[in-house]
Amino acid sequence: MHKTPFSPHHNPVSLDRRRCLLGIGSLFAMSPGIAGKSFAQEPFDDVPSSLYLKDDIDNAVESGVDYLVKVQRADGAITDRRHDVAMTALAVMAMAAIGTQPSTLTARGRAMQSAINFVLDPHHQTMEGYFGGSDSSRMYGHGIVTLMLTEMLGMGATPEQNTRIHDSLVDAIKLILAAQNVRKPENLRGGWRYTPDSSDSDLSVSIWQLMALRSAKNDGMDVPGEAIESALDYLKFSYASPLDRQGIPRDKVSGFTYTPGTFHPSFTMTAAGLLAMQVCGQYESPLVTGASEWLLQNPPKPNERFFFYGLYYYAQAMHQAGGKYAEKADKLVPDLMLDLQQGNGSWIARGGEERNIGTVYATALTLLSLSVRYHYLPIYQR
Repeated sequence: MHKTPFSPHHNPVSLDRRRCLLGIGSLFAMSPGIAGKSFAQEPFDDVPSSLYLKDDIDNAVESGVDYLVKVQRADGAITDRRHDVAMTALAVMAMAAIGTQPSTLTARGRAMQSAINFVLDPHHQTMEGYFGGSDSSRMYGHGIVTLMLTEMLGMGATPEQNTRIHDSLVDAIKLILAAQNVRKPENLRGGWRYTPDSSDSDLSVSIWQLMALRSAKNDGMDVPGEAIESALDYLKFSYASPLDRQGIPRDKVSGFTYTPGTFHPSFTMTAAGLLAMQVCGQYESPLVTGASEWLLQNPPKPNERFFFYGLYYYAQAMHQAGGKYAEKADKLVPDLMLDLQQGNGSWIARGGEERNIGTVYATALTLLSLSVRYHYLPIYQR
């Protein structure tokens, strides 16, 4: 991966499995259907068919998930180019985002279970806990895999799979924390870069680690609050507008940059930074207001560099921002993406950098972008 990677709508009630994680020991003793709060088998099961008709978005995401299932390999991997472990993890999150769960006795459920088992293969995680080495996805992949596993903790198909998820997470989280604590210049502290021993940081890599830590902390795992605070400090250094001593930006409307020290926000990094701030709970921050307004004034365009990657952050962050921001993004994202879907249910990136990562990558990110209406993954819930 390069500088960045890698009618009235039915609105199901958010499925807050966090409340059900009452302890890892008791969790694993429970049956798979009770462990954690169960996702719906499909996004629409709790609505009588006489009251709800699927619209174009619903049909698109259904077709997209079917594509991911069709391209799954015999070993469980869901990938078509490279970075097998990271892409499989991204595909699992995309499937979960529309309510698929690995414990259901369906083709999708079995595919999801097999995909998680592929990710958890011991050959994919080093003794130090690193997931980014075996498939060369580096810290991008490590963050993606760790986030997926934290979101699926308690949602495994069996108690044994839940145990494996938990055990892998313990070491994966330790590695993220150790990588954050590598000695770095002041304005780069709290962030992450390409490898666990990197002595610099960038926002694109950092947001995956931050989301993984935040999700793990929500799971009740051992994540020091100082790690989140340190990452938040790094986010502030990544804001394009200078901040005064009270943390108020000079420019009311501004965005985020790839690395601190540059003063021209980009679409992708502003969307990523906005979501990162929200993940940290900073919903009322002037940086959140400024970035939301910047994105409102600078909406995504199909020729955007790393379009699919940026759109994923944009869809999730603007939806969380609410009001006029959510209204704009919730309409714009489907308008941009539905016509780009291929006949087999997939999406194909146009730009060479994203195209080289593969169709699974583009499809999974699009599904995550379109999934805001379902609100199943806890990390994206305000």
